[in-house]
Amino acid sequence: MRPMRQRHSEEPANRDRWLLSYSDFITLLFAFFVVLFASSYRDKQTIKKLAQAIHVGFQQLGAFSGGQSNNGAAYPNLPSNPAQLGAQAQNADNGNDDALAASTQDVAQLRQQIESVMGQELKEHEVVMRVTPEGFVVSLNELGFFDSGKAALLPGAAEKIERIANVLSLHKLELRVEGNSDDQPIHTPEFRSNWELSTARAMAVMQLLVDNSGFDPRKISVVGYGQYRPVADNSTPEGRRMNRRVDLVVVSTTPPPPGAP
Repeated sequence: MRPMRQRHSEEPANRDRWLLSYSDFITLLFAFFVVLFASSYRDKQTIKKLAQAIHVGFQQLGAFSGGQSNNGAAYPNLPSNPAQLGAQAQNADNGNDDALAASTQDVAQLRQQIESVMGQELKEHEVVMRVTPEGFVVSLNELGFFDSGKAALLPGAAEKIERIANVLSLHKLELRVEGNSDDQPIHTPEFRSNWELSTARAMAVMQLLVDNSGFDPRKISVVGYGQYRPVADNSTPEGRRMNRRVDLVVVSTTPPPPGAP
């Protein structure tokens, strides 16, 4: 008698398994473009808003279970509507652009006003203006304000500084007075180092700004850098001459809000 063949039921093939790999690929591709998009933003607050928007998107997809970041920090006041998040990011960009335009306009106005009152000193390079990452800078070179190795202002120097102070005080700006020197060693009965000399010169300018020009003492600070912040090469006499200076650094060019002290 012929043995009966066993019939094995074959399970139907799952033809949709490719969707898992495809969805993983799309997720990674999305994350890659999000990183590229985020890297184009310089403003940290905008990046934070973008990160929050991404978190909400993944949370809606079920990737996250709660309103926290991967380090446990909560996302406060986070809207669940992606359109609202987009509007907030757009408003932040507009605010940053407006602030940048206002700051640029303020610097240009300051430069023009100082040029109008210090024209001769600018031509003779007693005063130099420049813009740095720290702010708008007005340099008072030793040439027109101090004797070599001394911290006392030259005759007529106070009047020059007061003209600059009158312009700065109109804008209610924050100011940092920075003393600088060249790298030539100094050791006199009055000053033991370039640090002491540069700080004493900055103090002399600061006291003039506060006592004679009525500059708000709450909006001014003093620092001495000695020879460690050069703007030119100390190997030449001209470079050393440029490094012996007192810088008036405008820390803020944006006017304070109404009612601010």
